Formats: sequence, C-alpha cells, structure tokens
Amino acid sequence: MPSNSGSREILCVVGARPNFMKIAPIMRAFAGDASGLSARLLHTGQHYDASMKHAFFDQLHIPQPDIDLEVGSGTHAEQTADIMKRFEPVLDTLKPRAVLVVGDVNSTIACALVAVKKGIPVLHVEAGLRSGDRSMPEEINRVLTDQLSDLLFTTELSARDNLLREGIAGSGIHFVGNVMIDTLFFNLGSAVPAARTFEQLGAFTDQEIPLDYGLLTLHRPSNVDDPVVLERLLRVLCDISQSTPLVFPLHPRTRMRINASGLNELLEGARITTTAPLGYLEMLGLMKDSRFVLTDSGGIQEETTALGVPCITLRENTERPITVTQGSNTVVGTDPEKIVECYTDVMSTGGKQGRTPELWDGAAAERIVAIVNRWSEATAA
Repeated sequence: MPSNSGSREILCVVGARPNFMKIAPIMRAFAGDASGLSARLLHTGQHYDASMKHAFFDQLHIPQPDIDLEVGSGTHAEQTADIMKRFEPVLDTLKPRAVLVVGDVNSTIACALVAVKKGIPVLHVEAGLRSGDRSMPEEINRVLTDQLSDLLFTTELSARDNLLREGIAGSGIHFVGNVMIDTLFFNLGSAVPAARTFEQLGAFTDQEIPLDYGLLTLHRPSNVDDPVVLERLLRVLCDISQSTPLVFPLHPRTRMRINASGLNELLEGARITTTAPLGYLEMLGLMKDSRFVLTDSGGIQEETTALGVPCITLRENTERPITVTQGSNTVVGTDPEKIVECYTDVMSTGGKQGRTPELWDGAAAERIVAIVNRWSEATAA
C-alpha cells in the first residue's frame, strides 16, 4: 500500500491546449463532489503561449492552477525531462492520493513516469486510443502512459480491446465516455457565432459573409515539417477555397513552417482567411456553423462527430476510429485527389452526418469522479 493512501487529494495535470478542454469538466466534477475527495490543479506550462492559456482558462471556467511549472518550449526530450525534474519536488511536498493525467502530450507521460516511480497511483483519462503509427510522438506517450496507469478511463469500446491486447488488466479499465464532449455540450450555448468572429477578424470585408465555408486546421509534424507535403496540401486547399472559402487559424508551428518554406504567396492568392490561434468558444462557433472541417487534429475529429459536421481528416490513420465508424469523419490522407473527392462528395451530398457515440452525453467527468471515489475507498489504508 503506498504511503500516500490516506490522502484525499487528487493532483490533476494539464499541459497543452488539448488538455484544457479535457480537464475543465473533471475539475468541475470534483468541485461538485461531496464525497471528500478534492482536486488540485497543476499546469506544467508545456503550452507556452501565455495569452492563449489565459483565454482558455477564462472561457472554460477552469480554476487558476495551484501550481505552474512554467516549463515552456523545447524538444520532446528537453521538455519531458524538464517537466520531470520540476514535478518531482511537487510530489514530495504534496504527497497526493493519485496523479490524474489526460490525453497524450509530453506532460502526460512525464508526470506519469515521476508519479509511478514514487509509488503514487496514476489515473489516465482518454486511455487506450491507438493509431498504430509509432512515428507519432503522441502514440508513444499513449502506450507508455497506459502501461503505468492504475485506472484507465476510455472514450470508446475499442480502446478496451487495445489495452487488453497490450497486457493491461481489465479490472482497471473503465468505459466512461468523452470529457471533450462534456466540455462541448457544456459550452455549446456560449459558442461565439461565426459571423461575429468573421467581423472581429475583418474577414470577407469585400463580400458578404458566406453561407458555406470550411474550417481548416493543420499542425501535425508529418503534415507541416516536410516542405513537399506542406506545399502539396496548401495547393489543394487553395484550389478548394476557390469554390468554398476557408478559415485557417494558424498553429504557431504551422505559421513558422509556411514562412520558412516561402509558401505565403500561395495563401495570399487564395480565398483562405488566416488567423492567429482562436479561443475555444470562437473555434466551437466556427466549427458548428461550418459546412465541413479539414483537419489533422484528433480532438476536432471527436468534436465534429458530436456536432454532426462532416470532417475530412488529412492523415493516413486515426486513433479515434469511432469517429469514422459511427461519426462524421472520413480519413483521406494527403493525396490531393482523395481530398478533392471527399470535399466534392460533402458539397454534393452533405457528407457524413453520423451519430453521437455511446456515452458521449456530457456526463463522462461525473462517471470518472465516482469511479475514483470508489477506488480510493477500496484501496485506502
């Protein structure tokens, strides 16, 4: 029995932008829980855009972190190592009952490694997702974090099969639904209408705001780090924009790669409105009101499925297969012909609408907290 088994505090870790949407309902569920378990929030600082961090915390009503490690940018190795070094003394001081991590970013695996080596249980939210692509850093983070975790909370039933196949005991696996969708449903009524965002951006000033537009996001290294792949994608996206205008919030990494590759002129000649990264409520409004979404983001594949908006995924695989089998997602890769074919189908038929998967009902966080409570009581000293 770990020496911290008498503690009633769960240390919740958040690191990068995708984590913010996942941790918000969990913190809210712990705050509304009367069982005696409490949650403390730690931000590693992996997402180093201060203005974006504050915008997300404010919009999602996430309490300000009790602890901020202020790690900042770096290579995968530098960032992971720095988080581990700064996280260890926090555990020595707090001695929490468990460490709860979400998703698959560097903060997730770094904090899980430190906790497990100190005998502190690890709870992983969004466990068991697999793309099968070991070239993705996120895939490595997922696999390793799951191997370290005591409780594994899954978003879809196929995740359990993945975990069992990797030798993880079924007793620790719990199908709870999707906390990303908790956040979406909780905030849907507050989403900023697309027309207002267009007005704030000064977009489409020379014409009426289009009834049909597409939302575009790109940030995966496999898509933006190789100038050949990036140019190929941008050219076909520029072609699509001549028929349907696109709105393109630029990830800092993507903007840097476009600049370094000298591809700005391509965008300047297209009907593509580029913006700085947007807040959650602005993105939610753009997504909800769009005709389709083009993306390489995992989370957006889930959000579009919940909204019933056709999603064209610019990747060769997905770790979220339920968005394809039940949802509105189509994985097309980076082949221009396949991208145009899928876009054409969306515009002519309306595209895949799909249905909302099981337990994507806005109550995943409450299920997680209830399970953590039962586990804590059952394993207490």
